[in-house]
Amino acid sequence: MALAALRFWSLSRRSTVAFLRCSLAHSSPSQRSLEESVLSAVEANRYQQLPELLDSSKEFGRNPNPFAFLSRFTESHRLHVVDGILQSLICVRPRERSRGVYNFLLSYALESSTPIPLALAILQRMLRSGHRPVSQTHLLLSNAWIERLQKLRSVSSVLSEMHSIGYSPDSGTCNYLIMSLCKVDRLEEAIKVLRGMSKGGCIPDLDSYGVLIGGMSELRMTTEVLEMVKEMVKKHGMNPRQDTMVKAFGAMRANRDIWRSVEMIEFLEGEDVYIGFEAYESVLEGCLEGHHFVLAGKLVIKMTERGLIPYIKERQRVYEGLVGVGELELANIVRKKFAELKS
Repeated sequence: MALAALRFWSLSRRSTVAFLRCSLAHSSPSQRSLEESVLSAVEANRYQQLPELLDSSKEFGRNPNPFAFLSRFTESHRLHVVDGILQSLICVRPRERSRGVYNFLLSYALESSTPIPLALAILQRMLRSGHRPVSQTHLLLSNAWIERLQKLRSVSSVLSEMHSIGYSPDSGTCNYLIMSLCKVDRLEEAIKVLRGMSKGGCIPDLDSYGVLIGGMSELRMTTEVLEMVKEMVKKHGMNPRQDTMVKAFGAMRANRDIWRSVEMIEFLEGEDVYIGFEAYESVLEGCLEGHHFVLAGKLVIKMTERGLIPYIKERQRVYEGLVGVGELELANIVRKKFAELKS
């Protein structure tokens, strides 16, 4: 019986290959040449030849995709081939040589009828190899993810599907997914990933929050930004990176939401989170633009206590603004603080 099964599998495989070669015969000469070369390498398990065939200088996005023949394989055979390709790419040096294979393979998976979880496995290996997918990936990945999530209902369930093909979800893959969702303005879906990734075995990290806060900042969602900053600090004990804070304060300044900026400053200081010069400067400029000179005066005192000196133009505007609104005592304290720092 085992021998009969083996003969059947062999016959089925030969039939598939014959069908593929017949299909390729109707393609253009250049497409047929590349696809036949890729098919031959896959058929012979010579995956190490793929980087040369699909190096990064090749035109990406060509139609059809040189891996399109994989759709004609059975699911188990297709997964076996893709896994073999991914494993072969781990040892490719220099790593740049594998970029083309990853891009074409990921594009094939995302445009297939069942992109998840295979696309997540390919994406994971690609990111671990130091490559960033092409920009078109954001939309394709977001659409595939949302469609799958609607069927399985929970983030952890979708992520856990990776186990069924021999892979495990990780934070790097989830972070890229969050970024993709932010890029196509699906912030609510990105938040779902952040909140649900822990149950899928992936702990949110600085990049998880940084990407999401950055996306919210671009859309000036200042209320949500402040809530997210408080969550990462209070719940996870993580201190936001300086560039993340600058983006957050920049959004608040653009919204003229100076009081929320002050609330965030006070929260971060209360949690002993280091705030850099650029972040303080953004809040200070917001205070001055809104003619909140008393707030500006109190802020520069905080800055000087931390050894940070505002730019000379801002110092002058703060002092003159305080004098102009009759806050002479505070103006003198500010001037004394500047003098103590020999400014």
